[in-house]
Amino acid sequence: MKLALFDLDNTLLAGDSDFEWAQYLIEQGVLDREVYEARNQHFYDQYRAGTLDIHEFLDFQLKPLARHPRVQLDRWRADYLQRKIRPMMTQKGRDLVASHANDARAMVTATNSFVTRPIANEYGIENLVATDPEELPSGEFTGRVQGVPAFREGKVTRVEAWLAERGLGWDSFRESWFYSDSLNDLPLLSRVTNPVAVDPDKTLEEHALAHGWTIISLR
Repeated sequence: MKLALFDLDNTLLAGDSDFEWAQYLIEQGVLDREVYEARNQHFYDQYRAGTLDIHEFLDFQLKPLARHPRVQLDRWRADYLQRKIRPMMTQKGRDLVASHANDARAMVTATNSFVTRPIANEYGIENLVATDPEELPSGEFTGRVQGVPAFREGKVTRVEAWLAERGLGWDSFRESWFYSDSLNDLPLLSRVTNPVAVDPDKTLEEHALAHGWTIISLR
């Protein structure tokens, strides 16, 4: 048995779903442009630099989910998928996912599962390990995070929990892959047998070169 794990933003996607979700809400007038656009860019720059405070960011990202009925959020998400996400889905990304059709596959992303579940479906990836927004029994969101965010070391924690739920562990797989663009994913990249840097940032590229990791482009 083999395992293939895929980061989403700037890896499979030629862009960032987190950033674009906030931009979409700004464009719809749901969020105040003057207040939120600068903060959205600020958090994105921090993420790229490896200095993001995940809890501060999640407070920014998840609070809007609690302000609107789930049915309205679902409508916005469907429109966002069409307008923002599908144009960022490259054929090379689809082909990479397809190349692991016979392996156990999961998308592993810090972006919240409300935003990313339909994206995983678009790629045909069966499993999603993402940051989970807390939900009420009614399906409405509280604006808080549930459990451990799937970010940095949290990705390792969440993947291991996902495997354990299925009675599996790292030693259940002959080979494992993780594809990512980001220095933030070094903990999980270091855990698999085949770490792959995809259009990597400078820090990840230097680390990959120093350790003999594969480097590819999906652009």
